[in-house]
Amino acid sequence: MQEEKLFRKDFVFIIIINFLVFLNHLAILATFPFYIEALGGSEAVAGMAVALFCVVSVVCRPFIGWMLDNGKRKMILAVGLLGMLLMPLGYLFLHTLVLAFVCRMVHGAALAFSNTSTATIATDSVPRSRFAEGMGIFGLATALATAVAPAIGLALMEKCGFSVLFLFGSLSIALALVLFFLLKAPNIAVEKKPLSVKGLFDKNAVPASLTAVVFMFTYGALENFAAKFAAEKGLPSGGLFFVIMAVTVRMTAGKVTDRHGEGIFAYSCNIAMFAAFLLLGLFPNTVTYLLAAVLSGFGFGGLEPALQSMAVAIAPPEKRGSANSTFLCAYDIGIGIGGD
Repeated sequence: MQEEKLFRKDFVFIIIINFLVFLNHLAILATFPFYIEALGGSEAVAGMAVALFCVVSVVCRPFIGWMLDNGKRKMILAVGLLGMLLMPLGYLFLHTLVLAFVCRMVHGAALAFSNTSTATIATDSVPRSRFAEGMGIFGLATALATAVAPAIGLALMEKCGFSVLFLFGSLSIALALVLFFLLKAPNIAVEKKPLSVKGLFDKNAVPASLTAVVFMFTYGALENFAAKFAAEKGLPSGGLFFVIMAVTVRMTAGKVTDRHGEGIFAYSCNIAMFAAFLLLGLFPNTVTYLLAAVLSGFGFGGLEPALQSMAVAIAPPEKRGSANSTFLCAYDIGIGIGGD
């Protein structure tokens, strides 16, 4: 039987849009504490800005999932992209701490609108027989942005200043909007549902989402402290670590999941992540550092799309918004707690 086509035009567009969303988000996230300090804020104030951004994003997601399940996906994505386009301009022209905080919270909401929508549109666009593979490839956009965006943001801040950095953030979303107007999201017939606590979450996505919270504890710690650990131990740069992670098995793990089920990764990926931490903690040298990056890439690159497949694949089209929002809330909470 002929394999269903995966790389349709609209699926490619939504992958690129997702990459540009995270390019905007992560380039500014890495530099925002410096911006707060430039406005006269302390490290504690900068930390509060980061926390508020995350809290707003997590709180908004369930409601966005409900809206996605009650309306057109593209309209909600448009709201998110517009917010992500305008907020860097707000940082550029509104030079007070209070207004910076307001813009930051709106930016958090815009991110939640944007990437909950892109994930839902992606799940609409991927053939069911290649779902985990497709979502693994979709997630590659986030992984690549995680690898390159902080370095780009820091370089722009140091060499060109905050004005160029924030313009870069807005321009990345301007490009995303060009692709947005070319995008033809699948039309999903939905039955209007009243707002309720039960309707904000998809119960079928909860088991995989709870597993994601626990797993992302470790990834959050790794994401936040790998670069500092490398500098303290005289190891290669943290940027290299994340580049290796980003490319390791990311393109193939989903295909294996589609053929053999998610269970194959439930044990192997956790073992790989455990081994990576042991190598870093007990035998910190260049060889073990690079091997730990490969193991971490396998662990995250294998289990994350497998868990998302478990959380979303069985959801009917009219519940994919809430299924994605449930999973992404867990994802955010896990990374946030792990990073602390």
